[in-house]
This record gives sequence, structure tokens and C-alpha cells, in this order.
Amino acid sequence: MAAGPAAPRVLNVNVGVLGHIDSGKTALARALSTTGSTAAFDRAPQSRARGITLDLGFSCLRTALPPQLGLGPGELQFTLVDCPGHASLIRTIIGGAQIIDLMMLVIDVTKGMQTQSAECLVIGQIACQKMVVVLNKIDLLPEGKRQSAIEKMTKKMQKTLENTKFCGCPIVAVAAKPGGPEAPESENPLGVSELIEVLKSQAYLPSRDPSGHFLMAVDHCFSIKGQGTVMTGTILSGSVSLGDNVEIPALKVTKKVKSMQMFHTPVTYAMQGDRVGICVTQFDPKLLERGLICTPESLHTIHAAIISLKKIQYFRGALQTKAKFHITVGHETVMGRVMFFSPAPADFNEEIKENVFDFEKDYLYQEEYLSKDSNSENKENDQAEIQLPKQQWALLEFEKPVTCPKLCLVIGSKLDTDIHANTCRLAFHGVLLQGMEDKNYVETFLPKLKVYKLKHKEGQVERVMDDYSVIGRSLFKKETNIQIFVGLKVKLSTGEDGIIDGGFGQSGKFKIRIPGKNTMKEKNNRRMTFTLPFPHFGWRKWFFMGEA
Repeated sequence: MAAGPAAPRVLNVNVGVLGHIDSGKTALARALSTTGSTAAFDRAPQSRARGITLDLGFSCLRTALPPQLGLGPGELQFTLVDCPGHASLIRTIIGGAQIIDLMMLVIDVTKGMQTQSAECLVIGQIACQKMVVVLNKIDLLPEGKRQSAIEKMTKKMQKTLENTKFCGCPIVAVAAKPGGPEAPESENPLGVSELIEVLKSQAYLPSRDPSGHFLMAVDHCFSIKGQGTVMTGTILSGSVSLGDNVEIPALKVTKKVKSMQMFHTPVTYAMQGDRVGICVTQFDPKLLERGLICTPESLHTIHAAIISLKKIQYFRGALQTKAKFHITVGHETVMGRVMFFSPAPADFNEEIKENVFDFEKDYLYQEEYLSKDSNSENKENDQAEIQLPKQQWALLEFEKPVTCPKLCLVIGSKLDTDIHANTCRLAFHGVLLQGMEDKNYVETFLPKLKVYKLKHKEGQVERVMDDYSVIGRSLFKKETNIQIFVGLKVKLSTGEDGIIDGGFGQSGKFKIRIPGKNTMKEKNNRRMTFTLPFPHFGWRKWFFMGEA
């Protein structure tokens, strides 16, 4: 918001422009925009040389505030975030998606959904609440068949979206650049005015909070002769004013804010959600291509983290413990190794507090993330269906330290997958709950994490006492205090579930109670065995020693 009583109200809404390469995203951003930034419309020489978007581009569209927002007179500013579409630039796309309030998914109407369109849709479901689908390049459709082709593609898109959070979202047909890139500028876009009205109808009041620590995602950094170095980006939290000190935590450098601009307009104040350029002095722009700046000493560098997570349903295959993924933490992507764990089976149905991790509880180590897919592959289980926990977690071990805020978005990907393969490379997403700053976190921090591995010990049934109980042996030594195992469940080789009921004699034998109606006397006790699952808390020794 601009300062001063006479200043008109300006509401900023960040709109991501995402889609497959060559779907016309940059042309659409250009057709919609009233003002471009220094990083708009592929101005970088590399982008022009290759003819594709290589980095995030920013521009803005200003229009009157729509009545449904109830804010009275003023301006609505759409900051357009033009994301690259090439598969190899997915890290940049993920970074762009984290700063948007509303998403435009741009589809080439002659091709429909493509691989990167689908990945952008997945990212949108993780990072965004609202979406508008834009069917671009309608000028390439024969005029006589144009309307029917648009209707056909609209129905296809509605079908694609019906099982997503964007079911029923608006679908608008446009030609952002009739005739293609080489066409004269005199060619007017088709459908753009209708698209602007749809964007206005989808506008809402994003959550904006100027309190708390200042944090900004910097996406471009450059010098201006005689002025200093400008860092442009989007404010993720808090606010900033002229004269404030800001830290570049990755470099441990603090600078004073000399001046600020929003789309070429000088300002003295900016807050969460605003797109702003911050000018500082005596700083080499080559040191910061992309990263975070913040209130001094408010961010920390971490070597490992605990996250809550969910598997992305379109990812094929299991998520295996010890596997390596490309981990995007906030606005940084590094390689990381994972260990999955869940609540103890007795707590699978327990409601978990959001964005909080309880170190007082015991957690069950998992060889892989538990999902419907993993259940079907679990050969040890002969039940048709297994209950899944309401929440699962992972321990992430980063190959190099990362600087990020708590509760930031985390996305795990397999970016080394062939980009020409028709498959989703995004594997899981979650929230960072606890970071570990100490390099020696294995010794200093992880002992607080009570994760156990479920092991199984096999015993034998010595004899059947009656239909409801048997005597077991070969599990405990005679000096073992069997009382501490009373109540633990065992599984009989004949299929029944039993419960250890107490000791039997002095030689380590014990009684197993079989609840329910049974006919144990009919079983051949000489062939009967049982297994006792028990917790083992020594997982750190092999996970962090690099054993296979």
C-alpha cells in the first residue's frame, strides 16, 4: 500500500503464468501487461538468443478494483509472474509458484495438456488456491471450425480437472499474439479483454501480514551506475522501509535500504505480497543471483530437517527410505536423502496438530512412504487392505546446507528423470517443521527423535492348553522378566492373533491368550510357531553411517 492519506488504494495480487514450453505464456503476459519490470518479456540476452523463457519474468496489469472485493474505489494490480516452460527449468517454476496467489495455466489449444502442463498443474495444486485455464493460440484454428474446436478442448480440460482442487475453474480462449512471434504489433490480441474480466472476477483479498520478520525471495540482482545494487523480488513475510537493515544470510552480509521501487514507482514502504526492488550500496550483484534477504539474524542455515509430507499421486513408484531426491526447500534446491516414519500403529487414527512436531512421542520407521500403492506390494501382508496413518514424516539429510524459514514449503523431485519421458517427476511435498543447525546434529539433535524399527522374533508353540490359550517357548531366556512383555501381540503361523498373558513356570515359557472364538485344540501344535514384533531404536547407527 502506498503511503499518505490521498494515495489511492492499491491491492496487489500475484498471478503465476505457467504452462508447457511454447504455449505462449510470455506473449500472454505481454498482451495483459500495462507495465514491465527489468525482468519482463524475456529481456535477458540468453532468452532472446534461444527464443524461450529461461527465468522468471515480472510485469503488471493495473485495473479498477472490482466491486465484489468491497474495498471501494482504488486500483487492482495483478503482478504477472511469467514462469519458464522447459522441463529442465522446473526448479525455477517451483520457485515462481511459491509467490503466487492465483494461477493461469496456459494451454496450446492445438495440442491440449502436455507433460509440463501436467507438472505445472501439480505445482499449482500444492502452492495455489485458485486457477484460470487459458486456451491460447485460437488463431491457429480454422475460423469455420474454431468455436467447435474450442468447445471440444474446453470439455477435455474440464474432464482433466474434475478430480483436482480446480474443478469448475474458468476456462478462457485467447490468441495472445495472432500470427505468431513474427507477426506485426498491429495485430490485436483476441479474447484478452474477456480474460481480464475473468481475472477480476477471480481476484480475492490475499492474506497479508506486515508484522513479524521481513523475508523476501530475490529473483534478480543487478547494478545501476551511480545508484548501487538492486535486488528485486517478492516479500514473503513482514515489511520493509527506507533505512532498514536487511541481511543476505547466505553471505552473512547486512546492508541498509537506500531506496525502493514498485514497477518504476518510488516507494518508502512495502509489505508481504508486494513485488519490490530494493537498492543497497557497495554490494557486488554477482554474489547473489537468487536467494533470500531478511531481517538480520532471523534466518538460519540448516543441515537436516524434519518435515511432514504427502506423496504426489501422479508420481509412479514407491518413495523409498535412503533414496536421494532433489529437495526444493523454500527457494533453494539441493540433493537430499530421506528416512520416512509414521505414528506408532496404535496412533494411526489420532488427529495430528498441524505444523507441530511432538518429540515426546514414539514413531515407527518405514522402509517406504505408506500409500495404497505400497500396501499392494507388501508381500508380508495378506490382508486385502491396511489402514494408513493420517500423517507421515521424513527426516531429510541435505548434501549441502540450506538457508530457509521454518514452516516453508518442501518439494521432493526426481529431476534426473528423462525430460522426454511422459511421467511426473514431482514425488512429494510437505512443510518444514524442524531444522537442524548444528553440523553434528546426528549426535546433538537426533537422540531426541524417538523412531523405532519394528523387528520380529520367532518362537514355538509348545502345547495347546484350551481353545483360547497356548503355551509358547524359545522367545525369552529363563532370567527374562516376562512381565514387561505382557500385553504385546503375537501372530500365530495358523493365522490367529494372540496376546502375551504372563509367564508359565520358571524356564522362560509363557502363556498366549487367543481372543475370540477359536478351535485351537484342532490345530497341529507341533507345527505351530508365532512371531513377536518388538521396537528397536538403533536406526541412527546404520542410517547415518552410510551402510547399504
